[in-house]
Amino acid sequence: MQKIIEMKNITVFRGETQVFDGLTLEITKGCNTAILGPNGVGKSTLLKLLTREIYPAEGDDSYIRVLGRELWNVWELRNHFGIISSDLQQEYAGDARGMDAILSGYYSSIDTYAHQRFSAKDRERAARVMENLGVAELADRRFAAMSTGEQRRFLLGRALINDPEALILDEPTSGLDLKSCFQYLNIVRRLMRAGKTIILVTHHIHEIPPEVSRVVFLKGGEVIADGEKAKILTSESLSRLFDTSIQLVQGNGFFQAMPGKA
Repeated sequence: MQKIIEMKNITVFRGETQVFDGLTLEITKGCNTAILGPNGVGKSTLLKLLTREIYPAEGDDSYIRVLGRELWNVWELRNHFGIISSDLQQEYAGDARGMDAILSGYYSSIDTYAHQRFSAKDRERAARVMENLGVAELADRRFAAMSTGEQRRFLLGRALINDPEALILDEPTSGLDLKSCFQYLNIVRRLMRAGKTIILVTHHIHEIPPEVSRVVFLKGGEVIADGEKAKILTSESLSRLFDTSIQLVQGNGFFQAMPGKA
């Protein structure tokens, strides 16, 4: 099975702070995975490593490979590996129209520009993506005038326009109301059932869909647990991960964290 992510013995500093010390992690194609951890444990740093925004310290027998390659042109990589994050949502141009938000994925740009060229086939594909995501009627609406949920779906469409091998979702339902949250998770589930590999990076238990089969716990700059969801995701393990008493409840294949006994 093709390996989407291979990290071995990775050490990372942000300023004088050591974020990772010997981090090792592999994710193969088809293995829908949730990477779970408290705030401040390095989830954002992990995303920036994968997008080549930051680099690890040099070390013996240390490497990061994405889709089997250590060296990538950053723009080419983004066509194969879609990342949807709150940072991207904040950076995106408010005056961009819905259609342009989708088309910008072809160039990994923020909005579209006069020098960029899009064929009729490109625009037809963008229209299909919007239709599949339920936002076709917003093609001409300004990004800034959309709801948070609508913006998230357009950024997802921006990533999907290149049919990437995998998608990384960074806390995808943060800030959404219940209806928008459920709509977004239904889209994510549909993508997984269609064969798209999803890597979910979050601290929200409710964001983990039934189709996610593997859970990784990240804490203190290292992987402290990794395995099948049913074995890893328990009240006891979550309590250790978040350093507080947690009672895990389950319904319809989803999980939710409740306060445990004081």
